[in-house]
Amino acid sequence: MSHPNKNRFLFITAVALGILLNPLNSSMIAVALSRIQNQFSLSFTDASWLISTYYLASGIGQPVMGKLGDAFGLKKMYLLGLIMIAAASCAAPFSPSFGWLIGIRIIQAIGSSALFPAGMGIIRKSITENQAQALGVLSIFSSVSAALGPSIGGFLTHYWDWQAIFLVNFPFILAAFFLGLFILPKDKRDQSRKVTIDYVGILLFALSILSLLLFLLSWEIGVNWGELLVSLIFIFVFYKYESKQSHPFINVVALKENRNMSFVYVQFILVNVIFYSIFFGVPLYLQNVRHFDSKTTGLIMLSIAGFGIIVSPLAGRWIDKRGSKPALITGTSCMIAGSLLLLTIHGSSTAAWIFFSLSVLGLSNGFNNLGLQTALYSFVPPAETGAASGLFMTSRYIGTIFSSSLLGILFGKDFSTSHFHVMAVICVIIGILIMLLTLRMPQLQKQRQ
Repeated sequence: MSHPNKNRFLFITAVALGILLNPLNSSMIAVALSRIQNQFSLSFTDASWLISTYYLASGIGQPVMGKLGDAFGLKKMYLLGLIMIAAASCAAPFSPSFGWLIGIRIIQAIGSSALFPAGMGIIRKSITENQAQALGVLSIFSSVSAALGPSIGGFLTHYWDWQAIFLVNFPFILAAFFLGLFILPKDKRDQSRKVTIDYVGILLFALSILSLLLFLLSWEIGVNWGELLVSLIFIFVFYKYESKQSHPFINVVALKENRNMSFVYVQFILVNVIFYSIFFGVPLYLQNVRHFDSKTTGLIMLSIAGFGIIVSPLAGRWIDKRGSKPALITGTSCMIAGSLLLLTIHGSSTAAWIFFSLSVLGLSNGFNNLGLQTALYSFVPPAETGAASGLFMTSRYIGTIFSSSLLGILFGKDFSTSHFHVMAVICVIIGILIMLLTLRMPQLQKQRQ
């Protein structure tokens, strides 16, 4: 296609339909996890690997697939990602064992990881008029699909079964593939540009996160200090190796020198530990302890999705006028208040009260995500925006992995209201820590368009 600026709607739609697949598939599993757990006779610790491995593969896959797109062509990588998702979505419902299902989910995660960097690269190269507006539309697609995932998954699981959360991908895949094939421009690569991929850094990062995850999951049966030692060794070796690389997978030197940027990443990790602990923990509690069906659970989870979507544009306007810090203080306050409200939920609490409690947490999500993203850009030079954005996304995945480990520790063998309340207390403590980090943040200038 030669004139993307004249066909913005179709062009942006072609990219957006692909980009929404990663957050959609990462969140739909929340409500279906209980059904999968029952079918394969798993503990939650075992089932949580469906969450952890997906985010681990996504966290590593996004920057890797982005560099491969630079090397071999963005359109090729975008279409290849869609083919991988289609193959995984077709195979997953017929998985003969849980191990097969995990492997297929990893393929799905890697395929969907190609879509965001390739799609964003295509947009930035092809659309020159009101580019920020186009990127904002893609961000909305991504956020809305993640927020609505549990509700969509709930309806699909209720009326069919967990297999439906994979089959529902095909309308999006087919539309994205054929639009992408005919609408997106052909690849034009700069042959003189050398693309380097830090394979050793990627491997050390994966081993660091995986060993740390194994240590956290060991808490269910007792703390394994040997696994902690192995994890710390991998982290140390990863840091020392990356600090000496000219093109590192993660620029650890920049993280050390720019502490405000580093604290934003830490804050975002902690925000996602709380959000995804609730995102995955609440459906499990409602289905396993309260015995709500998947449809009712999906409707209740709309409270987080709906209020987060409503607040996001309002938060954006506020941040434009006042900067990120006031919005972050408000969002963190809502997060602490919502976590405290979870302590009021017990065996006879009505669905309406649970909906209200989760709505407060939905408000916090709208403020925190946008507030931290704009805060990050205030601390990062414009030339480093791409790398900083990639690490910001990796921080989200790290927080999600920690949340699945926390849920494995709490719900590994037993589901009860008391365990649910322990989760809420931990979220309150983490929320207070986030507030302290927010208060120490320098007063930021209002964000410019």
